[in-house]
Amino acid sequence: MSQLQVFSNSPVKASSMIGTDVVNPKGDNLGDVKEVVIDPRTGKVAYVVVSFGGFLSMGEKLFAIPFSAFVYNVEENKYVLDISKEQLEAAPGFDADHWPSMAEEKWNRDMYKYYGRSPYWE
Repeated sequence: MSQLQVFSNSPVKASSMIGTDVVNPKGDNLGDVKEVVIDPRTGKVAYVVVSFGGFLSMGEKLFAIPFSAFVYNVEENKYVLDISKEQLEAAPGFDADHWPSMAEEKWNRDMYKYYGRSPYWE
């Protein structure tokens, strides 16, 4: 058993999160973690990038989601996001070749608002 499973509240390596499945509370697959984005000024996780859709990374859409929106399921090694597939499909997203400007405050606020979370910097 890994330390991640034994100590669910302990810090984890960002690299160990990459590729972890993301599901909703019903167990529907919403994708997987592609990136963990850190704010270098605060050291906090700004958001997690989740990929959804497509086949073999072709046609997949990426979503920046506040880390606070996830709950980690220790037993299944999955991140649970309380959102339906339809809500995720309608969420503001981007493709791998056209990332949004992470420095743009309006984009960050809109993203946090969509998921009903308070911005991490406030």
